[in-house]
Amino acid sequence: MKTIDALVKKAAEYKAKGFSEKEIGDELHLSPETVTWLLTRGVKGGEPPKDVKIGWRSVGVYGNRIGFIAAAMTDIILEESEKSSVEPDTIAAIAINGIPYATLISEDMGKELAIYRPGTTRHEGGAWSSNYASVEGKKVVLVDDVLSSGETISGAINEIQEADGQAVLAVVLVNKTERNEVLGVPLRALVRARSIV
Repeated sequence: MKTIDALVKKAAEYKAKGFSEKEIGDELHLSPETVTWLLTRGVKGGEPPKDVKIGWRSVGVYGNRIGFIAAAMTDIILEESEKSSVEPDTIAAIAINGIPYATLISEDMGKELAIYRPGTTRHEGGAWSSNYASVEGKKVVLVDDVLSSGETISGAINEIQEADGQAVLAVVLVNKTERNEVLGVPLRALVRARSIV
């Protein structure tokens, strides 16, 4: 229970700073439903949603470790590109945690780098940063750290399609679902973590 109490405290701290439930979920690597439960636990009670807390701080604190993970992700992208005979033009990072991986993948592959900033609330659209590459008319690989509900990557895929681009692959560090695709786009992960209860 101490772990849940620590998560409740951290979620409440983020909420007090003005974070939305979606932003809190992104920070804590939890689904928005779990964040809602954490913030209302004393009010609504009930059992927590089935979720897995992902922490990859051991990787994130050193650039060389991020580089090792990015190299594995690059290898997956190359493997999928060979299988599908589709060469991506652009590597798109889902802000904020996908940025370090996508940056290194972009460098390794010699591809453009795009940055997608998701909306701050659930079901709200995001935006592409104008300081980076456009996805307009491009074949795009999406990169993020953790896939929980798939809402963020779905939003990015929709935005790519609206720009007449094509999302060809999504690669994440951890997939917390049983999904192998998002909106018809293949999904690959280094690790799949899910509850089996």
